[in-house]
Amino acid sequence: MQIIRSTDRDALQRLLAPPAREHRAVVRRAARIVEDVRREGDAALRRYAAALDGMKGRLELDAAEIARRAARASPRVRSAIAAAARNIARVARAQLPRPFRIQIAPGVAVEQRVRPLDRVGCYVPGGRYPLPSTLLMTAIPARVAGVREIVAVCPRPDAVVCAAARAARVTRLFRIGGAQAIAALAFGTLTVPRVDRIVGPGNKYVAAAKACVAAECAIDFQAGPTEIVIVSDRGNPEWIAADLIAQAEHDPDARAVLITPKLRLAHMVLAEVVRQMPPEGPARASLERNGAIVVTASLGEALDLANAIAPEHLVVDDERQADRVGSAGSIFIGGHTAQVAGDYAIGSNHVLPTGGAARFRGGLHAADFVKVVTVQRLTARGLKALGGTITTLARAEGLHAHARSIDVRLS
Repeated sequence: MQIIRSTDRDALQRLLAPPAREHRAVVRRAARIVEDVRREGDAALRRYAAALDGMKGRLELDAAEIARRAARASPRVRSAIAAAARNIARVARAQLPRPFRIQIAPGVAVEQRVRPLDRVGCYVPGGRYPLPSTLLMTAIPARVAGVREIVAVCPRPDAVVCAAARAARVTRLFRIGGAQAIAALAFGTLTVPRVDRIVGPGNKYVAAAKACVAAECAIDFQAGPTEIVIVSDRGNPEWIAADLIAQAEHDPDARAVLITPKLRLAHMVLAEVVRQMPPEGPARASLERNGAIVVTASLGEALDLANAIAPEHLVVDDERQADRVGSAGSIFIGGHTAQVAGDYAIGSNHVLPTGGAARFRGGLHAADFVKVVTVQRLTARGLKALGGTITTLARAEGLHAHARSIDVRLS
């Protein structure tokens, strides 16, 4: 991890450049897997699951097997899952769009109906550690939205993942992962049902596969390596260092950055990072490659820089600082609001946009699992009141048949 000045534009640009797009070999490999599963269905799915994940036996865990596996999780873990699930559900309920019906003018009414998707797919990574929190974050908002069928996929669904599946009331759980799982969800096979939307983070092959299927199946977004930006001029150096290391623990490609106008704080945090740094593992690799402390001329410059980055996670000292930043996947205010708390138990969602995508969207939420359908009603009086506006605009666009469809009703 290094300290750089904001005036060192070359170093700053190297540090904050958007992550490179997936390597062409990864994209080609993912596209080939996707196409094979599209054409061959279960045969290709089983072949890749066996070759890439060592999968043997049934693809799907039935309810009894999920319950047996979940029972192996400790009572304390099951209790924590239940508590997190309650908080996630409470926030998701508040996120849902509301139906309404308004009268625009006499005889002119517009209604909004909110309808859940029929079936969604939740991708749960199965890498070095089980991720029950990701299952909760993806499945519970779907359940709250009223989705009829929630299909979860995870290449290695252990006890805690199964406990989370039960808490989230997942409909079906398949032991598949990677690009082949994304393809199966997007197109359907004899075993795996086709879904309306795929949500959840994954590795570079999963991200590439989601891009491949996005034209035919809705996805949440393409999540890249995780990132945290902390803006502080008075924070606790020990806590800041712990937060940087915690986020770096996810992935050797993760990005962890402190931006501060205080050179003294920068040096104190760097000393704490060195003290707390694990001897090996992804956190060390991430901080050595992508970690930095940027020293700015002012707090305002620090906040402007954070806004330009549009990070996945942004941590600030107070409300005033938070109000200065409009682009961030999720904002954490104050020293006690540890970003890790948002990963698990606050109730906000941890499936968030990365790589600057927070410029144009926020994280996963309950509204991603519904369709908003508009309904219009006109009476004869309402059509007469709007007729001139409609026909004038239609003829201005050269669409005379459009205008005539109104004229014939009013003549």
